[in-house]
Amino acid sequence: MGKGTGILIKFKKQWQLLLWLKIFIYALGISILLGLVFSNLSLGVIIFLLAIFIGSLILKPWHLSLEKISLYADSKMQNLEYSSGLLLQKEHTLSNIAKLQQHKIGNRLEQNQAELIPEVNIWKPSIISSVLILVGFISFQFGILKLQRSIEGDGKSEEKISFVPMDIILENIETPKLIAQKVNIKYPGYANIPSKSTSEIDIRALKGSKVSWELEFDSKLSLVSMESMGTSYPMKLKDNKYNRGNIISLSGFYSFKFADSSGNEYSSKLYSIEIFEDQSPEIEMKEIVKFQTFEIEEGKRFSFKTVITDDFGIADVYIIATVSKGTGESVKFREEKLLFKEEIKRGRKRIELSKTIDLDQFKMEAGDELYFYVEALDLKSPIPNKARSETYFAVIRDTTTVEFGVEGTMGADLMPDYFRSQRQLIIDTEKLISERKKISKAQFNATSNDLGFDQKALRLKYGQFMGDEADSGLELNNPETNQLEEATEQKDPLAEYSHDHDGANEHNLVDKKEFEKVDENTKNPLSKFIHDHDNAEEASLFTDSLKSKLRQALNLMWDAELQLRMYEPEKSLPFQYKILQLLQDIKNSARIYVHRIGFDPPPIKDEVRLTGKIDAISNFEKSEELSKPEKDIFIRKAIERLEIIIDNGSIISEKDKVILEKAGNELALIAIQNPGKHLKALQNLKLLTQFHEMNTEKIKQTQIGLIKAVGSFKPNPTKTNKYSGDLNNLLIKELEINE
Repeated sequence: MGKGTGILIKFKKQWQLLLWLKIFIYALGISILLGLVFSNLSLGVIIFLLAIFIGSLILKPWHLSLEKISLYADSKMQNLEYSSGLLLQKEHTLSNIAKLQQHKIGNRLEQNQAELIPEVNIWKPSIISSVLILVGFISFQFGILKLQRSIEGDGKSEEKISFVPMDIILENIETPKLIAQKVNIKYPGYANIPSKSTSEIDIRALKGSKVSWELEFDSKLSLVSMESMGTSYPMKLKDNKYNRGNIISLSGFYSFKFADSSGNEYSSKLYSIEIFEDQSPEIEMKEIVKFQTFEIEEGKRFSFKTVITDDFGIADVYIIATVSKGTGESVKFREEKLLFKEEIKRGRKRIELSKTIDLDQFKMEAGDELYFYVEALDLKSPIPNKARSETYFAVIRDTTTVEFGVEGTMGADLMPDYFRSQRQLIIDTEKLISERKKISKAQFNATSNDLGFDQKALRLKYGQFMGDEADSGLELNNPETNQLEEATEQKDPLAEYSHDHDGANEHNLVDKKEFEKVDENTKNPLSKFIHDHDNAEEASLFTDSLKSKLRQALNLMWDAELQLRMYEPEKSLPFQYKILQLLQDIKNSARIYVHRIGFDPPPIKDEVRLTGKIDAISNFEKSEELSKPEKDIFIRKAIERLEIIIDNGSIISEKDKVILEKAGNELALIAIQNPGKHLKALQNLKLLTQFHEMNTEKIKQTQIGLIKAVGSFKPNPTKTNKYSGDLNNLLIKELEINE
């Protein structure tokens, strides 16, 4: 077996391994999702094995043969000359030429084997599996919450835990008293926050903190437990104190429950757990502009500073720079990681860094571009938070690029003259100056006048973006060019769209002072607060910085046109160069950098390629009626049942308890979205599910709390033939007020 054959076999095994890994990831996500939803570990294991079996039947990793690997290698590596199939044949069966080709292909494959990458996307199944696991975890959290989860406001400091008997008959019996309560909070090590001990039961801590509770009673108890997330956790007795510890990762609610020596049970009210997240670092860039342009002859160095801040400490800061070389489809990218001058002191909450970048160090040439941004990591463990700045640009100007749009090899210039670019005007002006001694004065003046007209047309075109009216420039009464000017104006395609200030215009006959007279009484008091589109200065599509540059360019176009109309193209050139510079800056300011991404097409199935079979293709038709699902169903049912319970003498049946329990689950979800708003109603619902009879006033308070939580129905937009007039609306409004 040759080296090339060994490489193909190794690549085949690698591809098969990735396929099995893809099956495993999908199976893991599906099994964890269903296992958490049904809270059944055995079911999760069975689903995992079943998913692997089904996935293997779909992807069929064992069907990947060396022949398919050979065809794939030929399609990806052109230097194999579609001859990798020779590596799979025995050497004694080949001719001498085939043996030479086999040896050459084997060497090429060995040298470029890094280019062989299996077409198996692991990221997509990883993301899907992660989402499935997250959905399963959320379902697990909220599916068994019962009534023990809600969100409370700020809570009361130093509040002592109070217990109530779960049986209404025990209200007159003396309850065991709580002597001491204590909560210990130990923050994650990377936060550098000292441990905290407090008697406050409502907890606010950093995500990942370890919290332990300690309770001490005045008498012996048979059981003490902590109720959280629908699950009861027994507390251990040590030194006459009941203890329990846990690492918190989600906000929620919890309560305590105990049974005395006689078996009587007591329960506390709900207390809140609020976590806050470690925030990502903040990056501030200083002394740098978004876009920088350098000439090829000048020094291509620039410096900048950056300030990074983080709430618990910074781990690392660096620069990601990407060099772009070439244009069009031949563009190439090279990415590098750069470090700052200063040493990064790990753990500091604020760091100020500086960096000097020399484009020559990147071996950049004319037309090359550099994109870079700053990236920072904090100390969060195990996965740090990451932040990045905006992308900044540094470009070496390419002076060889010509923007004229007509192909040089075309037999005829089919582009109209009035769409010439400023760069082409500069080229034509320089050409006219060089030919001054070779052509007659009349021809020179006529050509210069034509260029002035081209400059005018270009000014009109750019003036549209500033909201300017179209005007036609200067009028010259040179007898040598009158006929040519008339012919030009007759052929002017912009004539019917322009506002001719050069002709017999009444604006030129009115005294300028008349326009400057402004009646103070007719001024619009809202003028400085509105965006006036009738004003040419306001009707712009650009920001203020771009607008000022474009206005400057238009003013220079007037000067350039004037010199060309006066047959002095030498004096017009400096203005034209300034115009070109301003237009180029405007274009560069609007550039957007997008990271380059690739596209991996799916592999072609050789067994169906070019067969022309369309048996598997069928028509598809789907009809669906969309309806908005009902929300808070059990809360609304609970409101109705509570009304019946009040009428029946405050007797709560087992069926009512089931409805109230489900309503509590829905109310817990609403309470999480509105912390501290529905805690009282949630507490009352919990008490209603524990007793068969309650005080009527307590039931009414619970009903009012549920009504406030669910709110009123928002009407869906529907067509109706119902009559609605002002009188009817007024009557309905009065009835609602006096209800």
